[in-house]
Amino acid sequence: MSGGVDSAVAAARLVAAGHDVTGVHLALSRTPLAYREGSRGCCSLEDSFDARRAADRIGIPFYVWDFSERFAEEVIHPFIDEYRAGRTPNPCLRCNERIKFAAVLERGLDLGFDAVATGHYARLETREGIIRMRRAVDPGKDQSYVLGVLNQEQLSHCLFPLGDSCKTEVRAEAARLGLTVADKPDSYDICFIPDGDTAGWLSDQLGEHTGEFRDETGDVVGHHDGYHHFTIGQRRGLHLGTPASDGRPRYVLDIEPVSNTVVVGPSEDLEVHRLEAIRPVWCSDTPGTDSWVGQVQVRAHGTPVEARVQRVDGGVRMTLRTPLKGVAPGQAAVLYDGDLVVGSATICGTDRAGTDIVGATR
Repeated sequence: MSGGVDSAVAAARLVAAGHDVTGVHLALSRTPLAYREGSRGCCSLEDSFDARRAADRIGIPFYVWDFSERFAEEVIHPFIDEYRAGRTPNPCLRCNERIKFAAVLERGLDLGFDAVATGHYARLETREGIIRMRRAVDPGKDQSYVLGVLNQEQLSHCLFPLGDSCKTEVRAEAARLGLTVADKPDSYDICFIPDGDTAGWLSDQLGEHTGEFRDETGDVVGHHDGYHHFTIGQRRGLHLGTPASDGRPRYVLDIEPVSNTVVVGPSEDLEVHRLEAIRPVWCSDTPGTDSWVGQVQVRAHGTPVEARVQRVDGGVRMTLRTPLKGVAPGQAAVLYDGDLVVGSATICGTDRAGTDIVGATR
């Protein structure tokens, strides 16, 4: 129970369905800012109070589990390491994979519980002993992308009671139940950076080191305080000293950590036609073929595009039928067949930036 409306209604629905439900709030960060009122993450002290009030209203036991040490080891430190390497990670996927559906599930099973239920918007179905995850009914709230890192064992102990509902229905239900979180805004920041200043937080962790902006010809067109301030596809905040000869805006095309160089260029040069990805996870069982046509999504709220997908040694190669822009190594590529989540993998390179599967798995 995060302290938001979704997890509160999910718990209430499970109680109404006859399950023996216990509410658990996760204390994940010991960052002082996370304890302030108005924190925009999902695990502040204020959120824990909201979760407790919701549990009391529903009539279920409630506990706070401190996973802050494991969260730092499994989520925060890898997040820093990825930016240090010039990649762009998604900490929410990592948290789902390593904390909410791994650490929490392990403890829950040890304590005799059968499953972990959350307020995520996704649907599960079981056919012939295989669990399949599908997109939520509400396309605006679908969260299957951030759940695409879960495997069959984890999904066999998961419940997502909201997958068949729209957000407006969930809020109305919360109001009918008398839950004070019925109108609470959704969380939208990285929980361990509650003020939303990711660049400033990374500077505190990695320091600031003057580097160069270069165009694709190699000419220096500006200077910056550290490559970790930027991600591929970024336009805002570049403050280039030399304007483009054609006067058009420029975007980050590549990041070179060793030389602390950021390469910039025009929007059309952001287009990628091939993705290389490692560490595949097959949500809905291992595909029965090594090559198929499906859809690829590279952002939580991105538009999926059709692609030829190939399983190769060490990873997955995706040839896009429609090019994508601003794809960065470190992002997750989640694979779909219509609304079915096939699996996911971590992008290590494109035809523009990063490395191929062989180089990434050496």
